[in-house]
Amino acid sequence: MASKSALITGITGQDGSYLAEFLLGKGYTVHGIIRRASTFNTKRIDHLIKDMHDPSAKLILYYGDFTDSSSVSQALAQAEPDEVYHLAAQSHVRTSFDIPEYTGDVTGLGTVRILEAIRRSKKNIRFYQASSSEMFGNAPAPQSEKTPFNPQSPYACSKVFAYHMTANYRKSYGMFASNGILFNHESPRRGETFVTRKITRGIARILAGKEKCIYLGNIEAKRDWGYAGDFVKAMWSILNYKSPDDFVIATGETHSVKDFLEEAFSLVGLKWKDYVKIDPRYFRPSEVDLLQGDYSKAKKLLGWEPKVKFKELVRMMVEADLKSEGVDAKFQK
Repeated sequence: MASKSALITGITGQDGSYLAEFLLGKGYTVHGIIRRASTFNTKRIDHLIKDMHDPSAKLILYYGDFTDSSSVSQALAQAEPDEVYHLAAQSHVRTSFDIPEYTGDVTGLGTVRILEAIRRSKKNIRFYQASSSEMFGNAPAPQSEKTPFNPQSPYACSKVFAYHMTANYRKSYGMFASNGILFNHESPRRGETFVTRKITRGIARILAGKEKCIYLGNIEAKRDWGYAGDFVKAMWSILNYKSPDDFVIATGETHSVKDFLEEAFSLVGLKWKDYVKIDPRYFRPSEVDLLQGDYSKAKKLLGWEPKVKFKELVRMMVEADLKSEGVDAKFQK
């Protein structure tokens, strides 16, 4: 029996790298779309890449751009996947206020481009759309699949559009197209401009003598933080469920940025107030105060639950950044 194949867009990102590892471990052949750049941007998946001439190579990469429908269609035709995991996006919320048109083009219309490529292929391909808890905005918590969307950023608006287009293609064309509404998920591979990684990397660089402080925005914002390695398993479960559907994936717990600071700095015996400064430039024009997910549907139908809790996640990220900076710090209990 031939092994399954999957196409991952955004494979060089945090989620893409964990998902590629997970699928390869299940015996999949994995295809990935990456953006062409003048420098190599495959750091998160370098350990998975083998020479293309190696017959045992099961990871194949293609160049593509989600503002260009022809490159998307070409990659899909070359890969001939059983499953598509659409993770590619302009995914930084604060940045989306600065480049709203580009965010809408890549994050919103980019989803339509791949949905349309799948529809035109006339093949039975299962499609996963990476939807976001940011779509809920300031809707009352806890947020579930039944909670109305209330987007507060160009990024969130683009994701709402992509969510509804995924559902529309499912209803209109009978496609197996599902949305995973993922709440915040972090890891040592998180991008360095996202607040959690900004904190843990900042701590390591402070202890290494390379920085004196960390500049942050709204530290009162509360989020439902999980581990990316857990969440990619939910993506697979969603696409391998008996029918297409939409699922909230979360931990059900909420913590503020201030809580994250307290936990991370206390691990190395420091007081965060001595090293953190507030910079108004990092505040969003429209803030989201509280996100907390209700993942009971995923638990009931998929049997999925998060394994890594908040404190373990923070410790994992701090340890990884200390190691990266060559810092030998004694952890507090």
